[in-house]
Amino acid sequence: MIRVSKTLLQFSTRSLFTQPALKMSGSGFKIYTKTGDKGQSSTFTGERRSKDDEVFEALGSNDELSSHIGYSAELWKNADLPNLERLYKIQCCLQDIGSNIATPKSSAREAHLKRTEFSEIHTKELEDWIDEMTTILPPLKNFILPSGGLCSSHLHITRTICRRAERRCIPLMKAGEMDMEPVKFLNRLSDFLFTAARFAAFTQNYEEKVYIKPVTKK
Repeated sequence: MIRVSKTLLQFSTRSLFTQPALKMSGSGFKIYTKTGDKGQSSTFTGERRSKDDEVFEALGSNDELSSHIGYSAELWKNADLPNLERLYKIQCCLQDIGSNIATPKSSAREAHLKRTEFSEIHTKELEDWIDEMTTILPPLKNFILPSGGLCSSHLHITRTICRRAERRCIPLMKAGEMDMEPVKFLNRLSDFLFTAARFAAFTQNYEEKVYIKPVTKK
């Protein structure tokens, strides 16, 4: 039996509708709909767009980011590191960001915009978590190379994917198709993931690899 916490359920149920490949049937959600077989898919507003549209590029990167955070969470759990629930909460926030991306303002009604609004509170919470971990970590004096054990290394990979997800959202924000707050969250999330990677390495007693300028032999 799968158990879902009330906290996670509160975050996730609001954004279930943003998954365009899911369609309700008598027994629940149906996985395939065949509506995208010709290279198009629907936004939450019902608009049909090509699957290589900027909206779906951003959605794909956001989905990829959530998948890597899920994998990072498994590594975090196996390492018995604290505050695992924060990574799960971030995944739920990303689901809500997907809702915002999938609701282009050019075709959205007021009800759509209200339902997919993303709160700045989540970004502030990331900042609090970053500050909390930073007080434990040694001061950052050099460029850090992605390393520090399996969990730390994968968090660095996740951080780079987060940066890409942010870049994919920038054109939509500039065009007025999505809000600024999800972009701010993604920007802060990459900082959180960098700090979490350092925290994982430090807590597991892995040495952080720092940048040393390669010596050129003549």
